[in-house]
Amino acid sequence: MLLEKLREEVLEANLCLVRKGLVLSTFGNVSGVSRELGMIVIKPSGVPYETMKLEDLVVTDLHGKVVEGALRPSSDLPTHVILYREFPSIGGVAHTHSEFATAWAQARKPIPCFGTTHADYFHGEIPLTGVLTESTIRNEYERNTGVAIVRAFRKKDPMAVPAVLVANHGPFAWGATAAEASENAWMLETAARMAYMTISINPHAKGIGKHLHDKHFLRKHGKQAYYGQSKHKK
Repeated sequence: MLLEKLREEVLEANLCLVRKGLVLSTFGNVSGVSRELGMIVIKPSGVPYETMKLEDLVVTDLHGKVVEGALRPSSDLPTHVILYREFPSIGGVAHTHSEFATAWAQARKPIPCFGTTHADYFHGEIPLTGVLTESTIRNEYERNTGVAIVRAFRKKDPMAVPAVLVANHGPFAWGATAAEASENAWMLETAARMAYMTISINPHAKGIGKHLHDKHFLRKHGKQAYYGQSKHKK
């Protein structure tokens, strides 16, 4: 069985979405990539999470061609392929239909950063893609979804804001690993819920100031990060 360790990571990341309450029915998927081998491991299409096994996961190349697996890969595979090809620093992608993030996507509104919880994970608002045209929906819809996401990041660092809202569809998140992508999907839903509650309490709430936003993001990310414990044992 190809990429057994990566399969284990991807299976656990998918199951984590379920434990966090981020998926409905069989909706949602997580994938991981082996940059060294140029292969993707992704959830199969329409398979219930509670019965999914390592051997059910599908291995494809970076063009989406199945390399190993008896089941069809997630229908969102072409979106994942585009993200891996265009965002070379990412190692995992998660897609959900989590309730609050999807509501923002359906409302066609980016998620503002109102406080430090959001700022700890996302260095800016969560962007919204453009609305897909009739032709881009009719022809290669999933691939064009990926293209729309990439366009939304023309002036953004995808590792500084590792999530997006696809207009009228739902959220995608990513990270250095499949596990990190799954966690960022959870944090995205948390930010979406808190932002909704914030504007419900105060429709005129203002976003977090730049200095506080920078402080919270950069103390956890980047070369000068000091949050948590060192990864290097002495």
